[in-house]
Amino acid sequence: MKTINQITECDQVHIDDVSSDDNGQDLSTYNFSTDGFHAAATSANLCLATGVRGGVDWMRKLAFRYRRVKEIYTTYKNNVGGLLGPAKREAWLQLRAEIEALTDSWLTLALKALTLIHSRSNCVNILVTTTQLIPALAKVLLYGLGVVFPIENIYSATKIGKESCFERVIQRFGRKVVYVVVGDGVEEEQSSKKHNMPFWRISSHSDLMALHHALDLEYL
Repeated sequence: MKTINQITECDQVHIDDVSSDDNGQDLSTYNFSTDGFHAAATSANLCLATGVRGGVDWMRKLAFRYRRVKEIYTTYKNNVGGLLGPAKREAWLQLRAEIEALTDSWLTLALKALTLIHSRSNCVNILVTTTQLIPALAKVLLYGLGVVFPIENIYSATKIGKESCFERVIQRFGRKVVYVVVGDGVEEEQSSKKHNMPFWRISSHSDLMALHHALDLEYL
């Protein structure tokens, strides 16, 4: 947990944003709690609002932490219960069931549409969220969405805003593909319009069902 808190203080937009500082060192016996990363970050105030600024050694330690997060996400995205352990797994499953009951299976409806998109060889799901990256990854896993959102397709707009995240996505995938923005907020709707992307508003269960229906009939 300490490691997670440390890197949340040095939040990134994307999991690979500091990968260039990673020298590929074997981390199987690496001790994150004694490598001096947190003390250096605290004393030097190296985590700035505009990004991370630190020495080479400190940046490498930050990159190690993001690599470890990526490994955990990739390993457990299909088996979150294995990450939590038996006791917490049961509590998590119970909480998931209660949330589903209270929201009339909102997550199940969303997952049906996302799974359909994920099953297509020429389509991908991309998540742009205002949540900080590390907490966002944790939420994706806990909601059972890791299977439909590869970690490389998750972007945090906390620092740079959704429009800038959209621009990064376009830079990555190009302008010759079709983007469809699905959401409920003003920011993503405005950003989608700026980039001439169709916007599918989700504000009710019927919107989710209509989205799945359109996907199922291959209108989208």
